[in-house]
Amino acid sequence: MLRSKAFSLLKSIPLMSGQSNLAYKFIHPAIASHGHCCHRRSVDYRQRYETHPGSAGGRTISAPQTKVMAEEELPGVLILDIGGAHGVLENLAALLKKHFCLITMKEFLQNKKEMSKKIQSIFVFECRPIIDRELLESLPNLKVIGNSGVGVDHLDLKMISSFGVKVTNTPHAVADPTADIGMALMLASARRLVEGCQIAVSPDTKYFGVDWLGVEVTRATLGIVGMGSIGYRVAQRARAFDMRILYHNRNRRRKEEEEAVGAHYCEKMEDLLQQSDFVMVVVNLTPETHKLIGKKELGLMKPTATLINISRGAVIDQDALVEALQNKVIRAAALDVTYPEPLPRDHPLLKLNNIIITPHIGTATVQAIRMMAEEAITNMLAVLNGQPIPSEVFPK
Repeated sequence: MLRSKAFSLLKSIPLMSGQSNLAYKFIHPAIASHGHCCHRRSVDYRQRYETHPGSAGGRTISAPQTKVMAEEELPGVLILDIGGAHGVLENLAALLKKHFCLITMKEFLQNKKEMSKKIQSIFVFECRPIIDRELLESLPNLKVIGNSGVGVDHLDLKMISSFGVKVTNTPHAVADPTADIGMALMLASARRLVEGCQIAVSPDTKYFGVDWLGVEVTRATLGIVGMGSIGYRVAQRARAFDMRILYHNRNRRRKEEEEAVGAHYCEKMEDLLQQSDFVMVVVNLTPETHKLIGKKELGLMKPTATLINISRGAVIDQDALVEALQNKVIRAAALDVTYPEPLPRDHPLLKLNNIIITPHIGTATVQAIRMMAEEAITNMLAVLNGQPIPSEVFPK
């Protein structure tokens, strides 16, 4: 819910003018008006689909042209809703409508017999709709679930695969904005920007204390846990600050990739933790990474170190983190993710002054949200066309 507020600036984009943003339990005007997309017409939904150079990580992804389908319908895509607190943003719904017949969950539940035949894909936005066995059993023609975002820990991949349904994600669209938020959190925590802002605007402030100090990022040591596409982009940014960069990953990067960013591989995560001034966690949430950073790992870090998490909240043992921050085991933490989201209002993490928490906004930019939708559409169309899938996720 908090994150949906971060997207409010998108509503100023006049892609679907004249539509109000009602709570999702009501029928949005767009829902009543989108039914025409299911009418029979001559259309080739297997059309060429290209993202612009600024989209999907700068790549151009195309599905080859096929013959126009005579008097056929667009393939149905199931979404939770349009607009409201949890629905697909209106401008993204406009993108989907170019290639699919949009069917909301409410419409599906009201007419399961008819709608279940039309639905060939599901567009998952902000982890919704929830994909469970009951839903999959009711969609005999479902071929693909297009997840908007890179993390798929909210999807039971093995169960979905057992129904013969493919899952895709959008890794190319998320890398840069997520790396940006990681650097932003590191800088904000190091220079105590949140506290500083509060001091500067407080009506009780009469002078600025000369002993109110932060620490420097320049020439400090950054340890990156997880050197995938996001972690590597963090390293690229950190190099501009002349940081010493260490990384731990399941697989070591090629020598030329390490040299390009000046990164040094740590086979053991413990070595990285002991040496780093800032530890940034950038891993997928899996059974192996659940509570990857716990009491033992926090105890290995420097007392002057800062922990930054831009992956998933459950990667960190939050009880252990509370204890470490309270007892000054580490200097500070900066989190874009927690478990759950949002935290209960009485959670002890919210009462600490050596932590920054943001509402999971790593990809909450106008550009990234659109790019993720474009990449998801490209993936779904590839599956429906029987073409190579740019970003398929396989169960382990």
